[in-house]
Amino acid sequence: MELAIYNIKGEDTGRKAELNDAVFAIEANEHALYLDVKQYLANQRQGTHKSKERSEVSGSTRKLHKQKGGGGSRIGDINSPLLVGGGRVFGPRPRDYRFKLNKKVKQLARKSALSLKALDGQIIVVEDFSFEAPKTKEFLKIAKNLKVEGKKTLLVLASQEKNVYLSVRNVPNASVMNAKDINAYKLLNNNAILLTESSLDVINKL
Repeated sequence: MELAIYNIKGEDTGRKAELNDAVFAIEANEHALYLDVKQYLANQRQGTHKSKERSEVSGSTRKLHKQKGGGGSRIGDINSPLLVGGGRVFGPRPRDYRFKLNKKVKQLARKSALSLKALDGQIIVVEDFSFEAPKTKEFLKIAKNLKVEGKKTLLVLASQEKNVYLSVRNVPNASVMNAKDINAYKLLNNNAILLTESSLDVINKL
C-alpha cells in the first residue's frame, strides 16, 4: 500500500510512502482489539474506591432492643446495613484492575487498528518537521493545512520532540506520542492519524 507524502503546508510532495501490508493491510481481529482496549482502560483505573462496612461505621454497638417479645423484627446495633446511616453490604474495596495480555495479542491489536484506519483513509503521512520553540499556532496552522483542524488528531513521531510536544499539548482533541508507544486504544480513539516519515519507518517494522 502506498500513500502520498505531504509537507506541513498541506501540499503533495509528489513522493509516495510505502506502508507495510503486514501492518496496514491485515484483516482486523475484533477480539484482540477488545482485549487491548479493555486492558488499556483497566490500567488507567486508580482502584481506590472504598465504602465503610458495618464494622467501620461510627456508632454504638448496643443492641437496640431485645431479641424477642417486642412484637417487631429482630435487630442488632445501629450500624446495621438495614438502617439509615448503617454500613454497606459488600461495598467496593481498593483493588488493582490491571491484568496481563500477551505481547502477540497486543501486537495483533495494534496492526488491526492501523489496518482499520488505513482502510478508512484516516492516515496521513507528512514530512518530518520540528519547531525551534514551542508554538501552538504553528501546529494549528499545520492542522489547518492538512485539513484535520477540529478533528480528534494523533501525531506520531519517531522520537521525542520537546518543542512539538509542548506545541500540541494545549490543543483540544490533539495528542502526540512516539511510534514505539502507539497502541490500539490511542489509534481507535482518534479520527486522524498524522504519521511523520521517520515514524512510519519505525511502525513498518513493529
